[in-house]
Order: sequence, then structure tokens, then C-alpha cells
Amino acid sequence: MKKNHPQSQQSSSSQGQSTTEAPSKIARILAHLAAGGTLNRFEAEPLGDHCLNSTIAILANLHSLNFKRAPEKIPNRWGKPCRVVRYSLPEVEHSRALSILATLKRKTREE
Repeated sequence: MKKNHPQSQQSSSSQGQSTTEAPSKIARILAHLAAGGTLNRFEAEPLGDHCLNSTIAILANLHSLNFKRAPEKIPNRWGKPCRVVRYSLPEVEHSRALSILATLKRKTREE
């Protein structure tokens, strides 16, 4: 049987007490790219992104980051070619991306 604890003893992530909150999807993608990684839409799935092109658009339009975009063909689950875009950050964007990443992480902690 569960014991009920008084409201004052229960912690709530909305009160800012959680220190293990996961970074946002945008922060995870940006961290990967800022570390020199590249991604296509299927490789972004394990990072929790199901629509990478939208995430890249947010980072480009709201945060003014410039991305390299390289079209490529990869096999789909049936072995047929599938056209995707591979995204990366040029080296000149890495320091700005890290600055944006720090801001995103700070906002997550404040919420």
C-alpha cells in the first residue's frame, strides 16, 4: 500500500527542483551538430527527433544558424533508395551554436 505524503514533502519539477530534466529536442540536435556531428532524418530518430527538417528550420530561422545541406540517397527498410538531406554545421558556426545551446539549457532549468 502506498503512503500518502503531505504536499510539502512531495517534489515537483514545475517548482524547479528537478536537476535531471532531459534537454529539449532542439538542444539535443544542436549539441550533436555543434560537436561536429552530422545527421539525416533517420539518424535523428534516436535523439528523439521525428521531423529533423522542422528542427533545422527553427534553428536556422529563430537562431540565425547556417547549416550545410547535402542531399544523399540511403536504402529504406525495403532496400530501395530513399532521398534525404544530411545536415551539418560549418566550423565557423560552432562557437555561436554552443552559445545558443547554453541559452537553451539555461531556459530549460528556469522553467
